[in-house]
Amino acid sequence: MRDAYHEELDSIGDGLVEMARLVGSAMGRATTALLDADLALAESVIAADEKVNNLHHELENTAINLLARQQPVATDLRIVVTSLRMSADLERCGDLARHVAKVARRRYPDTAVPTDLHAIVLEMGQLAQRLVAKAGQVIATKNVDAALQLERDDDAIDELHRQLFQHLIDDRWQHGIETAVDVTLIGRYYERFADHAVSVAKRVVFLVTGEHAGEFVPEER
Repeated sequence: MRDAYHEELDSIGDGLVEMARLVGSAMGRATTALLDADLALAESVIAADEKVNNLHHELENTAINLLARQQPVATDLRIVVTSLRMSADLERCGDLARHVAKVARRRYPDTAVPTDLHAIVLEMGQLAQRLVAKAGQVIATKNVDAALQLERDDDAIDELHRQLFQHLIDDRWQHGIETAVDVTLIGRYYERFADHAVSVAKRVVFLVTGEHAGEFVPEER
C-alpha cells in the first residue's frame, strides 16, 4: 500500500516535469509562429494547450485523492500541496504561450512584431523557454541552488521587457497604435511566463527546505 502511495507521489512530480516540457515547447513554437507569421503553427500551439490543461486536471485529481485517502503529513503533505500550486503556475504558462499564438493568428498574414523588434522578441521567447526548462530540471532534481538561480536568470527577461517598452514610448515609433498594443501585450506575456517559471522554482525551495525562497539562507560551503 505504501509503495503504491509513493508511486502516486512520484507520478505527480513526473507530471509536473512533463507540463514544464510541454509549455516550454509551446512558447518556442508560439514565438516562431509570431515572428514568421506562421498560421498553421499558431493554430497547433492553440490546440495543443488542451493537453496541458488535461494534465493539470489529472495532477489536481491525483493530489486531491491522495489528500483524501492517505492524509499525508510533514514532507509528504508539503509535496502534495506545493505540487498543486506548481501545476497551476505551469498551466498558466501554457495559457500565456497560447496568447502569443493567438496574436500571431489574429495578425496573419502580417506579423504583429515590426522587423526592428524581432531580435528582442526572439530573445525573450528563447529566454522564457530556457527558464521553464530549468524549472522542469529543478522539479526533477530538487536542486535548491539551481532553483535560487532562476530568479537571477529572470532579470535578463525583465531587461528585455524594458527595452521593448522603450521602443514603444520613443517619439520615433512609426508602427501605429494597433501594433503598439500587440507589442505591449506580447512583452507582458513573455514577462509573466518567466515569472511563473520562477514561481515554480521558488516552490521547489519550499518543498525541499520548508522555508520560503525569500527567507531561505543557503549554508556556506
